[in-house]
Amino acid sequence: MVKHQPLQVYERQLCLSCITGIYGCRWKRYQRSHDDTTKWELLWSVILLFTFSLLLIWSYFWWEADNDYNEFNWFLYNRSGEWTDGTVPILATTAAGFTYIAFLMVLALCHVALGQQLNLHWLHKIGVTAALLTTVIGIISVTQTWEQEWDVIPISFQATGPFLHVGALAAATALSWIVAGQVARAEKTSTTFYTLILRLYVLPLYLTSPCITDPSTLKPRPEVFGHQGAPMLAPENTLWSFQRALQMNVSGLEADVAISVDGVPFLMHDLTLRRTTDVGKVFPDREKDKASQFNWTDLQQLNAGQWFLKDDPFWTVNTMTLREKNLTAKQSVCSLEQLLSLASYHNSTVVFRLRRPPPEHPCYATWINDTLQAVQKSGVPQSLVMWTPDDERAQVTRSAPGFIQTSLEKHSPEHLHRLGISRLLLRYNQASAREIAEYSRNNISLTVYTVNEPWLYSVLWCSGVSAVSSEAPHILKKVPYPVWLMSPNEYCLMWVSADLLSFAVVIGIFILQKYRMSGMRSYNPEQIMLSAAVRTSSRDVNVMKEKLIFSGEILCSWL
Repeated sequence: MVKHQPLQVYERQLCLSCITGIYGCRWKRYQRSHDDTTKWELLWSVILLFTFSLLLIWSYFWWEADNDYNEFNWFLYNRSGEWTDGTVPILATTAAGFTYIAFLMVLALCHVALGQQLNLHWLHKIGVTAALLTTVIGIISVTQTWEQEWDVIPISFQATGPFLHVGALAAATALSWIVAGQVARAEKTSTTFYTLILRLYVLPLYLTSPCITDPSTLKPRPEVFGHQGAPMLAPENTLWSFQRALQMNVSGLEADVAISVDGVPFLMHDLTLRRTTDVGKVFPDREKDKASQFNWTDLQQLNAGQWFLKDDPFWTVNTMTLREKNLTAKQSVCSLEQLLSLASYHNSTVVFRLRRPPPEHPCYATWINDTLQAVQKSGVPQSLVMWTPDDERAQVTRSAPGFIQTSLEKHSPEHLHRLGISRLLLRYNQASAREIAEYSRNNISLTVYTVNEPWLYSVLWCSGVSAVSSEAPHILKKVPYPVWLMSPNEYCLMWVSADLLSFAVVIGIFILQKYRMSGMRSYNPEQIMLSAAVRTSSRDVNVMKEKLIFSGEILCSWL
């Protein structure tokens, strides 16, 4: 009696050997196994998928947060006291981790597509665990120290949403080949996949973007204010920085103002002078003192430009000419009066954030009057000054009725009108598109900060903001029109076309996979063995397809 007992099939296939070798460290002659994946390995597959999804969100966050890298570095400086570009190690580790996890995901999908066991090697399990824990710690850290930056994700969706939808459709359509193969093998339906792809088809119903509008309704290009001048091209809050900003055709200048002990308003962003001056060299015993504890004579002795050449905070020093480097190296602390005189000469609007000195400061009670005197002494027209402090605003209005009264706090248009305020200065995440439109209808001009990236500038332009404050006026200067603008009809056509194309491809893939699997099931072991024997005479057979096994009893009787 002869028994036909199919052995496990051994194949010499380099591609499959590499896939299983890299994923599970099975480098020997490839063994095609049709056993189901164990529950333990399925759990690790779920962990791998979760880590990939988390890293995808983390990577997307840092990709869109590039508008605020300088803000992040400043947060780190306030905590460590040392200026470093903290985004470099974060971006490097994020890119490495995402590439590694994405590669494992591709290998896992290849295993599923080929109907093979998922057997992740223990070294990869350690790597996945490390990537997961690192990402979770990073998310928690950002939430605790920089929570407001998470708002960049919904804002960025307004610029990338329509294109992410198309990308997600393409990914789901490609994955349908694997899903269809699994469905055909198991002869079952995949409700989860059907639900997912149907939701993708209708997702644009929930996507909104101010850039999806009739181009004829687009408002004028927002004005650009130089935030601390042009700090990517010259040391911040110096005359050379503001001159560089004016060379980029900015409409206004924005600065941070402190008060010296002898009542002179001067430009300084930090509470101390350590980061942007050589105070440690000139006054080593006063290095950690607050900037407002120095008098104007002492402040004029400090150099405010050499740090820029040394630290290169924006990696732009190598683009500067020798003349620009010499000018940068000679910069000193700038007074408010000097800034206003420069703005007056160029007929440029000035907005400054006035920081009140501490209670023990000699000018604690007179800081508003000291600032008003500096403004009047500079000779700048009142119509060019955007006044932001809320303290004694009524008195300021009587003394200088021509000032553009500006608020740093978000209030309703009615409340702002009652206070005589006609302008708002807010961070870009503090006003939604609906609120921006409401302010515009009520004749409240809105200026948002800090806007450095063209995509963000385009979204705010389409939303209807009046002006933006930017550290990169040289970049926004090159944006004469929104990065993209699409009418609702054009977007609807793109959306429906992508859905129909995806639907047709998915249906075709499911039909093809069902046909392939039904054809494979029509062969039995004897047919495979006989067809292999016929081909033996025409080529070398390196693959053992099947083998007839005689039972032990018959073999012994023959001998």
